[in-house]
Amino acid sequence: MELASQEPAQQPQPDKKVSGSQAFRLAHWVSDSVNHLRLKAARRWKFSPQTIAYQGYGSTEWVRVLGRVLLTSKPTPGSRAEQAAQNGNQNVRGWRAFTSVPIQFVEVDIEIGGVTTRVHADRGGIVDTVVPVSLTPGWHRAVLRAEGTEPAEAMIYVISPDTTLGIVSDIDDTIMVTALPRPFLALWNTFVLNERARMATPGMAVLMDRLLVEHPEAPVIYLSTGPWNAAPTLARFITRNMYPSGTLLLTDWGLTHDRWFRSGQDHKRRNLELLAKEFPNMRWLLFGDNGQHDEAIYSQFAREHGDRVAAIGIRQLSTGEAVLAGGHSENGDHTGSSVPWVYSPDGAGMAKRLQELEIL
Repeated sequence: MELASQEPAQQPQPDKKVSGSQAFRLAHWVSDSVNHLRLKAARRWKFSPQTIAYQGYGSTEWVRVLGRVLLTSKPTPGSRAEQAAQNGNQNVRGWRAFTSVPIQFVEVDIEIGGVTTRVHADRGGIVDTVVPVSLTPGWHRAVLRAEGTEPAEAMIYVISPDTTLGIVSDIDDTIMVTALPRPFLALWNTFVLNERARMATPGMAVLMDRLLVEHPEAPVIYLSTGPWNAAPTLARFITRNMYPSGTLLLTDWGLTHDRWFRSGQDHKRRNLELLAKEFPNMRWLLFGDNGQHDEAIYSQFAREHGDRVAAIGIRQLSTGEAVLAGGHSENGDHTGSSVPWVYSPDGAGMAKRLQELEIL
C-alpha cells in the first residue's frame, strides 16, 4: 500500500507556537495541564482510545476528511453500542458526550483510494484535512486509524465536475426547531437533550428531498456553530427526521493557538469561502434563519460571490422564537441584491418560492 506524505501546510503541527500575551499563553498551559490530568484519569478509569470518522466530501482530485481521536468509555463487546461507535453515531445522551477526552496531536493514517496519508489531529483531537486522491464521482470509503484504536470508516462524497448546484444549511432554528433563549441554546441542546426531544422544522425535510430529486448530484453541507461533541446526536437527528445525508461542519470549543474564543460567525464565513474556492463552477443554495447571523453572513457572501449563489432561503422565526433568539437579525430587505432571497416560516413556503425561481 502506498504511503503519501501530507504537505506541512495542510496539517496541524504538534509544536505549533502559541501567540499572544503572557496571560493567553498561561491559559494555554492551564488548558493543556487540565487535559493531561483528564487523560490520566480516563486511562485510570479504563477509557479506551477511539477514532471517530465523520462524513466528508471532495472532488475527483482531493477529499476533505473529518474525524476525531478520543478516550471514551468502551461499550460492551458485540453490543449495538459497539457497532454504532464504529461510525461515530453511538447513542450517548447529553452531557455524557462530553466525558470523552481528546487526544491531542496524535498521528492518524487516512486510507482512501489505495493511498494512505499520515496527518496529525489538532489540540482538540480533531482531524480536518485535505487528502489528494484520484477518484470517480460518487460515494467512497475512507478509513482512519490512530495508534491503539480500531479503524473507523467514513463515507466521502466525491462531487462530479459537472455538478452545478450544492446545498448549505444551518441546523438550529433552520432544520431544527429549538425555541430556547439563545444564551442557553448550546448548553441545553448539547448537555441535556438527545435527538428524540428535538423537533424538525415543518416541511424542511420534504423540501430537501425534493431538491435532491431535482438535483440528485447536489452535495449537502450542514454548517453549524455547534460543537463536535454533539455530532453523533445531530447525525441521528438528521437521519431520524429523514433529512438527506450530508457533511457536518461543526466547531471545537476551547482555545485556539491565537484566540481566546472560537467565533461561530468566522467559522461559517471561512467554510463558505472555502466552498467557493473549492468548487468555482458550482452555485450554492443557502438555508438559514433570521434569528442568528445567517442573513448578515449570507449577505456578505452574496455580495462577494453573487455568481456562486443560486438563492438564499431564510426561515422566519415566530414572534416567540424571535424573542428567545434575541430578535431578528435583519429587516429582510434585499431589493438591491442580484441573488434571490426566499423567506418563509416553513419548508412548504420556501418550496413554493423556489418553484417560481425554477430551482425546484
